[in-house]
Amino acid sequence: MTFHIITIFPEIFNSYFNESIIKRAREEGKIKIKIYDLRNWTEDKHKTVDDSPYGGGAGMVMKIEPIFKAIKDIRSNMENKNPRIVLMSARGEKWIQKKAQEYSDYDDIIIICGRYEGVDERTCFFIDEEISIGDYVLTGGEIPAMTLLDSISRLLPGVLGNEDSLDSESHLVSGQKEYPQYTRPEIFKAEGKEYKVPSILLSGNHEEIKKWRKGNMR
Repeated sequence: MTFHIITIFPEIFNSYFNESIIKRAREEGKIKIKIYDLRNWTEDKHKTVDDSPYGGGAGMVMKIEPIFKAIKDIRSNMENKNPRIVLMSARGEKWIQKKAQEYSDYDDIIIICGRYEGVDERTCFFIDEEISIGDYVLTGGEIPAMTLLDSISRLLPGVLGNEDSLDSESHLVSGQKEYPQYTRPEIFKAEGKEYKVPSILLSGNHEEIKKWRKGNMR
């Protein structure tokens, strides 16, 4: 799968995408990540990507022309000419695990990172969906774009070191969260108290452990 991210701050992504599981997935060819600077599709000397809103109001609005040109050029260089195109937007459909599973079937995903007061409404004619990662507002779509990429990538074959991790994790079923997890030490002492691992997890009885875990899904 290839992720194509359109942004005006391309350097934001370097640290996160070059660490841990995402880094390994890239090195092993499980995923590709291409970052595009939206300013490359501007035509004025100031590389302007925003302007004041018609009708007045606070803030600036991202212009339609560079976004349209970026999408068109990126698509023209793909083998797959029908990628999923999404705009990260506070008003978009909320991102949930089910959506991540649906998106894991695409070969190419173009993610547009919104900024300022929003994006020219006419952008909607050239995308498939607006996505929000929650009921709050961020300064831009870069962190939401990372969220999408991370949540989709870990569902792809071979990305996780142990794919059994996917079988019982939170949100596999809507509204269901993962069971409690424990590791050494068996007894943790702090401030005069002892905090013990549930004895069933030490029993070696895998059927009973399975029942306990199922009954303790939060």
